[in-house]
Amino acid sequence: MTTPDCYACGREAEFDDLPPRERVAHDQYWRVAHALDTPVPGWLVLLPRRHVAAVHDLTDAEAAALGVWQVGLSRALRSTTGCAKTYVVQFAEAEGFAHVHFHIVPRMADLRPEHRGPGIFDLLRRPGRRHVTAEEADRTAHALRARLAGHPHTG
Repeated sequence: MTTPDCYACGREAEFDDLPPRERVAHDQYWRVAHALDTPVPGWLVLLPRRHVAAVHDLTDAEAAALGVWQVGLSRALRSTTGCAKTYVVQFAEAEGFAHVHFHIVPRMADLRPEHRGPGIFDLLRRPGRRHVTAEEADRTAHALRARLAGHPHTG
């Protein structure tokens, strides 16, 4: 089920026509997209394929797959980007983005201290900063897809 005024649901309704950056990987429950307007290559968003407004509303099957996705994506990001670790964050409070989604962000070893932890989101709000282009996000999506080839939930 999708919700008409939900950005994530609108993209899901166009699933077959999405570019690689918006369907890095997927299974019957989850879709992985490269984040929009980010300066961080590999900043991923993990979204349930049906409309879910709160984590407690996930089905048992969605919840079981969630952990496997989070770890699998973190491993793929580590091997693809060389990140020191990944951040996994979920709020789903922004206007038009109440659909549950998890940010899976590669945290590079040289990330400035003020951008570590929750400060990573400051990178999204800095005007004039160079962002990952659509072409770069597609290349990252292809590299991650190759790393996820053996992932148990990849569709």
